[in-house]
Amino acid sequence: MTPKSAVVDFVAQRKLALVGISRGGKKFGNFAYKSLREKGYQVFPVNPHAENIAGERCFPNLRALPEAVGGVLISVPPSQTEQVVRDAAAAGIRRIWLQQGSQSQEAIRFCAENGLTVVHGECILMFAEPVVSFHRWHRWLWNVLGRLPKN
Repeated sequence: MTPKSAVVDFVAQRKLALVGISRGGKKFGNFAYKSLREKGYQVFPVNPHAENIAGERCFPNLRALPEAVGGVLISVPPSQTEQVVRDAAAAGIRRIWLQQGSQSQEAIRFCAENGLTVVHGECILMFAEPVVSFHRWHRWLWNVLGRLPKN
């Protein structure tokens, strides 16, 4: 289980990269991008197949970001996650959030072996304040069930 301190530290970063935003606009990455921006985060979308998405400049990889970010939210299939984590490490990004459904044991192991802080098995929208609608209810339920991260 991810320690609560890793979750709190990650969501405290107000400048993030997001790998897994799609050109079609219907993937979780697109929803997270919009939601995080509405919460006041500066989010740099990363997609190697798009120059812009929804009118915003998109970056081909993490090394192409115009400035340093505090972390990267990864929302890609598990088969792609380890490479994205390796790219993050090469770009100097030390905080990794593997959105639910994106985690792979290889990526988690790589983070541990390379001193990267990794959050996995959690939905960022349950923790990035303000938490609203379904995610607020979901966080409440997980708290009741004892499934929220603990230190």
